[in-house]
Amino acid sequence: MPNYDYKCETCNQTFEVFQKMSDNKLTTCILENCSGPVTRLLGAGSGLIFKGTGFYETDNRCKSYSDAASKEKPKEK
Repeated sequence: MPNYDYKCETCNQTFEVFQKMSDNKLTTCILENCSGPVTRLLGAGSGLIFKGTGFYETDNRCKSYSDAASKEKPKEK
């Protein structure tokens, strides 16, 4: 379930709400002593994260690519 950022148009406070994607958008401020209208802010979202072992840049490379890449590396003296 994603987090959504909202901004109150009355008190100018921003807050984050943990909601299901199927839940309705909030329409009023959830902060104490305020019931002003809110707008949902656009977020950048999170990037794709691979966790665990085995996720390497070179996992799906063929042998000829690996051989060519090793030839391009400067050799240490």
